[in-house]
Amino acid sequence: MDPLARTVPADDAAPRIAAFSNSYAALPERFFARIPPTPVAAPTLVAFNRPLAEELGLDVSRLTEERLAAMFAGNLLPEGATPLAMAYAGHQFGHFVPQLGDGRAILLGEVLDRGGTRRDIQLKGAGRTPFSRNGDGRAALGPVLREYLVSEAMHALGIPGTRALAAVTTGEEIRRGATVPGAVITRTAASHVRVGTFQYFAARDDAEAVHRLADYVIERHYPLARAAANPYRALLEGVVDRQASLVARWMHVGFIHGVMNTDNMAVSGETIDFGPCAFMDNYDPATVLSSIDRKGRYAYANQPHAAQWNLARFAETLLALLDADAAHALEHATVAVTAFSDRFAQHWLGGMRAKLGLATVADGDAGLVQEFLELMFRGKADYTLTFRSLCDAAGSPAADARVRSRFANPEAYDAWALAWRARLAAEPGDPRDRAAAMRLVNPAIIPRNHRIEQLIAAAVAANDLSMFRAFHTTLAHPFDEAAAATIFAAAPLPAERVLETFCGT
Repeated sequence: MDPLARTVPADDAAPRIAAFSNSYAALPERFFARIPPTPVAAPTLVAFNRPLAEELGLDVSRLTEERLAAMFAGNLLPEGATPLAMAYAGHQFGHFVPQLGDGRAILLGEVLDRGGTRRDIQLKGAGRTPFSRNGDGRAALGPVLREYLVSEAMHALGIPGTRALAAVTTGEEIRRGATVPGAVITRTAASHVRVGTFQYFAARDDAEAVHRLADYVIERHYPLARAAANPYRALLEGVVDRQASLVARWMHVGFIHGVMNTDNMAVSGETIDFGPCAFMDNYDPATVLSSIDRKGRYAYANQPHAAQWNLARFAETLLALLDADAAHALEHATVAVTAFSDRFAQHWLGGMRAKLGLATVADGDAGLVQEFLELMFRGKADYTLTFRSLCDAAGSPAADARVRSRFANPEAYDAWALAWRARLAAEPGDPRDRAAAMRLVNPAIIPRNHRIEQLIAAAVAANDLSMFRAFHTTLAHPFDEAAAATIFAAAPLPAERVLETFCGT
């Protein structure tokens, strides 16, 4: 008897959990490879996001935990699923790779959530595909827990991104240098179409496929572009603006993606692929934590430049659609991509004003923000805790002592605080209301790197998931004052600091 057969419940009929509506599977076959997940030995449910399941309209009320684990491991496919691995290419650290694709991720299909929005459901770590190259198609438990935790934390912070629906262990060991437990994460997204998806077809001079893909993305993500004089220019402009907003939001909370390759930029404007991502502790614009980013290409402060470079690559794939005249097409593309700088600056400064309690606009605001960041850098101040302390100071100067304590050179804060309060004096409203508004944009807690490493170590070495669950619960409410009182809010001690994060492959 096949030993894997024992891992699927006796009642192994495909469960009907939703009305799947698989639009991507209706595209031509060269867009993907049809491939089922590879069954695993003994799936066990680690985490299940029941509120997200309800939001997606999934009916899992009749499924036991055993059947849920089997489904989210890929051993049991839901009725209506059309599993496939998507084809795409990409620039990886500036070097073009003409074929990448889903090497360990399998798209089960799409559902319409309760708001009528189409959402992908994808298994990551579900086995080898035609795009796996030399990979095993599997995921390790540590990176799965990291992605689950960070993606849900990003959602709680109000930042668009893929979300975690479930995580399971597989009952199998995989090699990642050492032998570690295998796992599968189920994630959802507005879609998994990337800049690299367009590059895959453009690199093959497949103009018809680029055209089909552009029409698909417009229909799915940018329907207002259909009414534009040139829908493809409107598409490019829409993607540029969403990326400008997304990267600005990353910067507002100190997030560093770590691997901003074109195959990791979703055209929907969501954060995708939480590999060696991390949150900054002490403010330093040159912070690099990803072990594979050896030259700092995707350092914290370089993220806007990386995004604009990626968008230029996206624009290149659309040139033939932007204008029949090549010179005019290039001009349109250049205008759209160049506009990223201004759009990012607007989104970034708007968010930073809110972090400082500024509801109105004044000429010196950018300088006020930059001076504070420079003080934080020189004073080795923790990014998250300093801004959170500033909320109290906005309510009362008596709370300045708490802000000052964040700096290695506290007196440097004092002169800036005078200028800041002079600016606040021009603002309408009560200081207490201002402080409350600031607490809605300055989180008390982030997914600290050292805590993530601690919970991963406990899960891998001792199958202890208690810290993972406690951290996940706390991160669901990052702006609540109660979160500030937990151990998870504290900055790392010098010996606890994590200086490198690693990709799950």
